[in-house]
Amino acid sequence: MNLAAAPTLALLCAALLGDAGAPVEAVPLEVVARLDPQKVQLGEPFTVTLTVRHAAAERYELESPGDLGAFEFLGQERSREDAADGAITTFRLKLQLFELGMQELPPLGFAVSTPDGARRYVHRGTQVQAIAMLPDDAQGAAAELRDIKPPEDVPVRSWTLLYALLAAAATAALAWAAWRWWKNRPRIPVAPVLPARPLDERTLAALEALRAEKLVEAGRTREFYFKLSAILRGYLGERYGFEALECTSPELLSRARGLNAPGLSYEALCRFVEDSDQARYARAELPADTCHAGLQFATRLVRDTTPHDPRPPVP
Repeated sequence: MNLAAAPTLALLCAALLGDAGAPVEAVPLEVVARLDPQKVQLGEPFTVTLTVRHAAAERYELESPGDLGAFEFLGQERSREDAADGAITTFRLKLQLFELGMQELPPLGFAVSTPDGARRYVHRGTQVQAIAMLPDDAQGAAAELRDIKPPEDVPVRSWTLLYALLAAAATAALAWAAWRWWKNRPRIPVAPVLPARPLDERTLAALEALRAEKLVEAGRTREFYFKLSAILRGYLGERYGFEALECTSPELLSRARGLNAPGLSYEALCRFVEDSDQARYARAELPADTCHAGLQFATRLVRDTTPHDPRPPVP
């Protein structure tokens, strides 16, 4: 799977809550760009591989490309390797080019999460040469195509009709056998289908089961937040009708900000997502009180956002 993104939550919350200040420029240790192939035909997909070497505590995420001019963005793959002296994040960007000649790829922005807060890195200067699909002399070198000899009729023995009759007979025999089996099949009683439990009951039961695992007490904070985030995202996606499990952290908060959801505290959700990403991706060891507060927040969110039936009870 293409790896899910989790850019820094400080940058995210500042942008979504209206912070006018621009993030500080990030300076990676090394950036290497490679094209495959070196020259591309007009409209032919090609790959730009950006290898970013940076500190292990930092996390780089590609921002959504805007208008790329002569280029069209087809998708990306992201991978990361950690080492004792830092980390290497590799982006494989798949693009197309629709103008001939040497073209420079527009600047690509990256959101950078660091222990000191949000940063931003912009990559510039990658050039791609597009060549025509036909040779230069194709217009003046059009050759006249001629047949070697006129076409002749060649008789070919065909068994099509016989095969069709055999297939029809086999189909009829199978249909007759299927009808006999269906008529004489054993009758198996079917268990009644029970109605699905309400969403809030299923989610609260999952949260209670997570509490019973005592992952925080066992020091497995990262595993705890992975499970807690999946439960909460599954609830939000099913409650409000969007693919919350497939959203990055910025996408999730952006969708939540636009929801008409009484009982949902956007600021509290921001704090929860920031703690979750710190534990899951930055491998931060959060205090047990913070972990338990995250579980309590998820439980309270489910109860506060579950609509109540306004109809009076039947006597």
